Amino acid sequence: MDTYSLRDVARILKVSPARLRYWERTELVKTPAKVAPRSEFEFRDLVCLRGIVSLLEQGVPLRRIRRNVEALRERLPEIDDPLRSLRLWVEGSDRVVVRHDGILIEPDGQAVLDFGPSHENLEGVTAIDRGQGVDLAEAAEEHFARGCGFDSDPETFAQAIECYQEGIRLLPDFSDCHCNLGAVYYNQGERVQARSCFERCLQIDTQHVEANFNLANLLEEDGYDDQALRHYRAAFAADPLYPDLHINMALLYEKLGLSPKAERHWKRYLQLDASGPWADVARRRLVQSEKSRSDD
Repeated sequence: MDTYSLRDVARILKVSPARLRYWERTELVKTPAKVAPRSEFEFRDLVCLRGIVSLLEQGVPLRRIRRNVEALRERLPEIDDPLRSLRLWVEGSDRVVVRHDGILIEPDGQAVLDFGPSHENLEGVTAIDRGQGVDLAEAAEEHFARGCGFDSDPETFAQAIECYQEGIRLLPDFSDCHCNLGAVYYNQGERVQARSCFERCLQIDTQHVEANFNLANLLEEDGYDDQALRHYRAAFAADPLYPDLHINMALLYEKLGLSPKAERHWKRYLQLDASGPWADVARRRLVQSEKSRSDD
């Protein structure tokens, strides 16, 4: 079983080792006994820790996270990893809920209604003020945010491209802008431009997860499996908690005849998203692999 050092986890989650040691020492994250200072974390520990970081980034105080985890451990002991299940009720609220048996409940056991995310109308967004005193980085971020609002709909791909290109003009080393621009080009079938954008992003940030993933996907489609695998591995080293990455790596390892490695990634995908769109496929693949070994 793979394990991660304290330093590895701190790098992946972008938190300090001291904070991780505190969470472990105070048993916010329940892990097997470890011998300091060479603590080793399992994959499931990594998933739980990401749950804490995600809630903190959304403004939930640590004391509330701890209180909710303790309540879940007491009231719903059948939930193995409460931190993996906790989420905000809706974006912008401070209510923390958990999905259990198909419904959302608060840690004290009270059921809540499940409202889906709201969608803002992005048409008519006012132009960014380019007046004197506007910071270039801030302006680039605004163009990037606008691009993100346009890049999921083919009808607004042109606006997305314009936004990302303007963000890059203002801030040439804006890696996320390069990556997202590449994704829009890819979705339009402009593969040469897409590859160029992903490669430029990786020149700026070699550990960029989405750029490595997207470039790997493009390379695999073009038949460059070895190069694709190299970029999938780079994405995995930067963020082993990316569900879609495990799907693609499992499928590529199967294509390369490396079944044990494929199994490892199917299992990890299920750890991350047991009810995801590929969950049934992952389970079938694991059953088939087990049957193949027993037939040998």
